[in-house]
Amino acid sequence: MTRPEYSEELRERVLQAADAGRSAAEITRSFGISRRSLTRWRQWRRERGTVATKPRFRRPPKITPAQYAALRAQIAAQPDATLPEHCARWEQTHDTSISPLLLRQILRRLGLSRHHRR
Repeated sequence: MTRPEYSEELRERVLQAADAGRSAAEITRSFGISRRSLTRWRQWRRERGTVATKPRFRRPPKITPAQYAALRAQIAAQPDATLPEHCARWEQTHDTSISPLLLRQILRRLGLSRHHRR
């Protein structure tokens, strides 16, 4: 189960209400948040000095959308090649190692036919 994303502005307003002496029950009821969220935001402010969420690390894609045309051209040039063969060719021509599983996911995203995803 995922948590809802609340704005930083809402978190600040909730903590202002808590600082003003409103009870946790009143705050959770009036703002529509869980008791756990209130506790977590108080902890963040105490430990980090802010209620902002930490930035999430996201790894850059091995094949970027700008490279999709090159991948399509490679697949079109060798339609009978297997996924491992396409991965090896991609590494040779683009100096980037990719797995057959990743290649299959990208090809599926690009809508290339099942024939190309052996």
